Amino acid sequence: MQFLFVLGLLAAAEAATTQTEKNRPVTKVINLLKDMQDQLAKEQKEDEEVYEKVSCWCQTNDKSKTASISDAESRITMLVASIEEDTAASSRLNTEIKNLDHEVAKNTEALDKATALRKSDLAEFNAEEKDMLQSIGALKSAVTVLGKHNSFAQVSSETLMNLAVSIDSQFHKHKALVDSIVTPTQRKAITAFIQAPSDYFDADPTFKQSYAPQSGAIFGILSQMKETFESNLSQSQKEEMTSQESYQGLKAAKEAEIAAGQEQSATKTQELADTDSRLAQSKQDLEDTRNSMDADQTFLSNLKETCANTDSEWEERQAARQEEIKGCGEALAILSSDDAHDTFTKTFNFVQVAKMTSQQEKAEKLLFAAAKKTGNPRLAALASRFRLDGFGKLVDDIDGMVKDLKQEKADDVKHKDYCNEALHKNDVAQDLKTKEIEKLDATINDLTNTIKELTDSIATLTAEVLDSSTQLKRAGEDREAENSDFQVTVSDQRATQKLLTSALDVLKGVFAKKSFVQTKAEPAGPPPPAGFKKYEQSSGAGGVLGMLEQVIADAKTLEAEAIQGETDAQKAYEGFVKDTNKGNEEKARDITNKKEEKANAEADKTAREQDKESAMNEQQGNQNEARDLHASCDFTLDNFSVRQAALETEMGALEQAKAVLGGAGGAFLQRRN
Repeated sequence: MQFLFVLGLLAAAEAATTQTEKNRPVTKVINLLKDMQDQLAKEQKEDEEVYEKVSCWCQTNDKSKTASISDAESRITMLVASIEEDTAASSRLNTEIKNLDHEVAKNTEALDKATALRKSDLAEFNAEEKDMLQSIGALKSAVTVLGKHNSFAQVSSETLMNLAVSIDSQFHKHKALVDSIVTPTQRKAITAFIQAPSDYFDADPTFKQSYAPQSGAIFGILSQMKETFESNLSQSQKEEMTSQESYQGLKAAKEAEIAAGQEQSATKTQELADTDSRLAQSKQDLEDTRNSMDADQTFLSNLKETCANTDSEWEERQAARQEEIKGCGEALAILSSDDAHDTFTKTFNFVQVAKMTSQQEKAEKLLFAAAKKTGNPRLAALASRFRLDGFGKLVDDIDGMVKDLKQEKADDVKHKDYCNEALHKNDVAQDLKTKEIEKLDATINDLTNTIKELTDSIATLTAEVLDSSTQLKRAGEDREAENSDFQVTVSDQRATQKLLTSALDVLKGVFAKKSFVQTKAEPAGPPPPAGFKKYEQSSGAGGVLGMLEQVIADAKTLEAEAIQGETDAQKAYEGFVKDTNKGNEEKARDITNKKEEKANAEADKTAREQDKESAMNEQQGNQNEARDLHASCDFTLDNFSVRQAALETEMGALEQAKAVLGGAGGAFLQRRN
């Protein structure tokens, strides 16, 4: 410890003083030691206050951040579930809105088409109605004119000519309708009237009787045409009214559907907007919560490390300070004892004639001031030696101390540069290793999923093969049972046929004989008495024989059907066996391939896990290195500027002291001699 070095120097300086001045250096040393004790006690109290505050801070923040991280994890779980739910809802609403818009567009298009068709039909009806009204008006005029003619009223030739032109125009305009209601004979009469209307009227009243029938026929034709036109117009008007009512009903229905669809679309659009807004907010909240949790986790990790370092530093500082306090107490006991007082008196009598010059006192005060400012005991020890050591030795010591301080300053700079570079390299190494570990984690997760999928697939294929084998076994057992039934059936049918054939042969042997017929000749004379009746077979014999033949035929048909069914069943069974075996072989190959893939995936996973373990070990090494670097470098980095300034202050004070002593060196040496 530095203060022990100071104690040794001060004890030696006190021993060199005279009896009358012995209390001055000893008292200074004792006072210095007491000041050091006071300073140490003060520093200990300050450390205790700092440690208490840091401990309270550690406990409070540890508890707070742990709770905050737990809350964040719960909130993340809730937000992830909410995001999944809202994402599904958004997708569903988009689909529903799209379908509703499609329906609205479809209904709108249908309504537009119906409206356009209604307008077209209405325009066509209006034109037809107008034309029909004109035609009816023309026919009315013609009927009126001909009515006058038929009543022997006077009709001018010009009127008849105009009438003929009007009728001709109507016949051409409504040719199809006219053709449907006018007979060829009527058409000839109309044509004759159109070509020579004046022939139907003559000034001589004697001619009216001869033309009356023809004009009456034309009158009837035109009247019929007018009635037909009026009937058609009335029917068209009714149809138009019906079409208009149908259109209005369709329009109302479509407009209601469109309005309902638009209302639903608007409602769902608003719901979609709310859902998307909530989804965006949830995603932002999730990101913010994760970032906050990451920050809390980083803070908590640093907190634990800082608190652990604080505990360690507290213990080290306590031990070091107790050691210093103990040393100061022991030094005070030594310096205050009677033996020390006698020793100092005997050893340093020569100091009675050694009085410091003003330059020495100035240098001493300068060094003491620098020591008090920097808290460096080396300067205090050096200041005390101005009363004890020779000038040359002091100058050499100052030069040596300046050299040591420069070296210490240079070492601090070198150590700072080393720390910055080493910490940077360590940070880069940790970042790279973290990325490598994350990549390995992703690969391991992918391989784990692949292995699970392959395992499930192998299990499924194995179950399918087992099920197919079971079905194949059952099919074989069913085939054997069917074949056994077939053998019994064929055997039974053939036995039946044999028995029935035997019976049929017996019956045929009886009933197939020709009927017995008597051929006795009729004698001449009166007829003989009645003889035997004609012999005939039983009336039921033919039915029995036919029935037996039918039964035999049915038995043969059943036998043939059984044989054909057996053949078909055997072919189907063989096909089923072939297909099942082929499917099982393919599945077996697939199982083998998947097992190989699984083995490769498991090997890759094991390798990646080993790589991850190695990477984790390397990362742990990086972290250990970082911890060692911080333990070695934090003090230097945190206090670099202060230490450099303190070293500069010490070197400046030493140089000033040396400069002050430069003018008093000769006189000091003479007085010592």
